[in-house]
Amino acid sequence: MVNRAFRTALLSMAACGLALTAPLSVQAQSPAPAASTPAPAAAPAATSADPVVARVNGEDIHRSDVQRMVSQLPPQVQQMPLEMIFPAVVEQLVNSKLVAAAGYKANLAGTPEVKEEIKRAEERAVQRAYIQKEVAARITPAKLDEAYKEFLKQNPPQEEVKASHILVEKEDEAKAVIAELNKGGDFAKIAKEKSKDPVAAAQGGDLGYFSKDTMVEPFANAAFAMNKGEISKTPVQTQFGWHVIKVEDKRTQPQPTLDEVKPQLEQQLSKDIVTAVVDDLRNAAKVETFQIDGSPLPKEEPKAEQPKADAPKAEQPKK
Repeated sequence: MVNRAFRTALLSMAACGLALTAPLSVQAQSPAPAASTPAPAAAPAATSADPVVARVNGEDIHRSDVQRMVSQLPPQVQQMPLEMIFPAVVEQLVNSKLVAAAGYKANLAGTPEVKEEIKRAEERAVQRAYIQKEVAARITPAKLDEAYKEFLKQNPPQEEVKASHILVEKEDEAKAVIAELNKGGDFAKIAKEKSKDPVAAAQGGDLGYFSKDTMVEPFANAAFAMNKGEISKTPVQTQFGWHVIKVEDKRTQPQPTLDEVKPQLEQQLSKDIVTAVVDDLRNAAKVETFQIDGSPLPKEEPKAEQPKADAPKAEQPKK
């Protein structure tokens, strides 16, 4: 069964003119009786890169048409297996072809309304193509390298600590744990037996590497003030309870490579380039804007110059 999200998406597209709002059959329709069914056209070659998946009055519908329609559906629908939604999409494409053919037969292609809509669609396609061309031309290796250096500057490497902890409810319990550790107790063993943090306890108290800003302040301040291999001499209190901390290691967090942040940099550069392209076009054009009724905008009144305050007089020396 095609789920409700897919049905709603297809009907929404239909309302926008992308498909016909005919009732959708969730399952493949049963074929008509053989006596009334015309002989099918020859099946397209199975090796075709873009096979024909339907034919309406001799006009082919290709798999690429199905994929294009799916790409216009909501993300949750696009994630469905194509085989699951394929029959319903093909049905809508067939319906669209039939309605379009009827419209052409009625000589609607030449009406002012259709011509205006075609013009707007063409403008949108040309706009998109122009922006894509400009972005591709302006995102050069030099620009990416410059953006990467700025990224590294704005995101300096952070210090990280690898620590383990034992979490208990009361301060006296934490002090007893510290005393046990000072006598040679095994930190990981005690953590598994006594820690109230079940996730870390299962790993012998191990919290892995973390930066200072990812932990609550009292815990982070204590851990980053300790040396490698050191165990906290006094319990550390947070809203979660009382902690006994052991610092396993310290390191400087490695910065990401250019390849790792390239998609992010390209996205930011694209936004900047689009803004620059539009600004350049506006600066080179004569743009006039009017009020909603078409009348001229009111002229801005020049701001009155504020009178300058008199300079303070020097204080006369007292006699």
